[in-house]
Amino acid sequence: MHEYTPAADQVVRTLADLTRRRLAEPRSLGRIPSATELQQSLGSTITPDGVGAHHATELWSEVIAPACLSPDHPRFFAFMPNCPTIYSAAFDGLVGASSIYAGAWLEGAGAIHAENQVLRWIADLAGFPASAGGTFVSGGTTGNLSALVAARHSARSADERRSTAGAAVCISESTHSSIRYLLESVMGVDVITVPPDDRGRLTGKQLGSYTQSIGPDKRAEIFAVVATAGSTNAGTVDDLEGVADVAEEFGWWLHVDGAYGGAGLLAPELEDLYRGIERADSFIVDPHKWLFGPYDSCALVYRDRELAQAAHAQNAAYLDPLADASEVNPSDLGTHLTRRARGLPLWFSLAAHGTNAYRAAIEQTLLVARAGADLIRADEHLKLLVEPDLSVLLFERTGWDSSDYSAWSSQLLRDQVAFVTPTQHKGEPCIRLAILNPTTTVDDLLAIFESMH
Repeated sequence: MHEYTPAADQVVRTLADLTRRRLAEPRSLGRIPSATELQQSLGSTITPDGVGAHHATELWSEVIAPACLSPDHPRFFAFMPNCPTIYSAAFDGLVGASSIYAGAWLEGAGAIHAENQVLRWIADLAGFPASAGGTFVSGGTTGNLSALVAARHSARSADERRSTAGAAVCISESTHSSIRYLLESVMGVDVITVPPDDRGRLTGKQLGSYTQSIGPDKRAEIFAVVATAGSTNAGTVDDLEGVADVAEEFGWWLHVDGAYGGAGLLAPELEDLYRGIERADSFIVDPHKWLFGPYDSCALVYRDRELAQAAHAQNAAYLDPLADASEVNPSDLGTHLTRRARGLPLWFSLAAHGTNAYRAAIEQTLLVARAGADLIRADEHLKLLVEPDLSVLLFERTGWDSSDYSAWSSQLLRDQVAFVTPTQHKGEPCIRLAILNPTTTVDDLLAIFESMH
């Protein structure tokens, strides 16, 4: 299985050609078959003697791949689309073939150093000091968890006398659902949900007044507040500066979840939206969302890398050789040990294209989103529900209920026009378009709007 034989060479060439074709050819949206359909088409593939590389390749091309949707399609607007650059997607294959263990400097120094250059670039975008550092983890959920674990450890270390240290975290109603789950179900921490403003944002004014109202004992349990830079549903950015003021007043850790919207730091026109992020203690952004990298990757950056290292470094006899390294191990900065070099595809694409190309791509998506908002305002059948901060459009079709939205959404996918899913805003059904693909055009949006007439 491990020898590079002529037969293996042919398989590698075939897979490389499939990769090239996938990157070069126009995207198909794909379809969603049932498990019964897939079982009938795929049959039994895990057998004692195998089905052979040729047949396995056919099954991938003819059954498995067509049964997956393509988030990099220009009309994939549901959830958070993914649009990796050609270079990052191709390089991701080389990273896998290189079999790099990137959890420790001892084993993956070159890869980690390259990743650290990207992390420094991201830290600079956020205005973090020289003490900053971080790592790439699997996604926003793991990044948020790692940051909040470091926050609690820091709080408990600072006040060991107090049993309530690290017992509660403030979030808002628009905070990503995974954060509430992580706090309550994984960390066993109380969640204090602060009412948002009329745009669904967490503000310093709301945070300050609400936490004053809960009483000193409960307030003393708070060790962190989570602000959002680009909410998933509406794309809004919290009042980062105001929240930072309150966090500083009470000595709380400020974590900013920028999984989607953190990439907006590249756009000069959005500078005012992110004012205050430079005061955060930790920050995440997912390259597989709006930084044009392949799945899966989250850049996690701490203001003070040493605080994260104190929280996450593990001790075991077999790990002692790793502790002797002169550089910090990525395994010491998150809730992971084993780790692939998932930041390298972004590094390669950034190194090849330059950061100006990334800025231009993000500005293009913002331009299309702004034009889309104008089209909605001009359409008598549609109503814009939230003025867009970034590249998410939240709107309703007047007169429609949930069943109308669902039927329309299903028909769009059946017709291979687009993939758009309904959501809710203030308890009412509506539609959300997430525009993260630079190849999406205003005409693509117009086709969606006209299909709702």
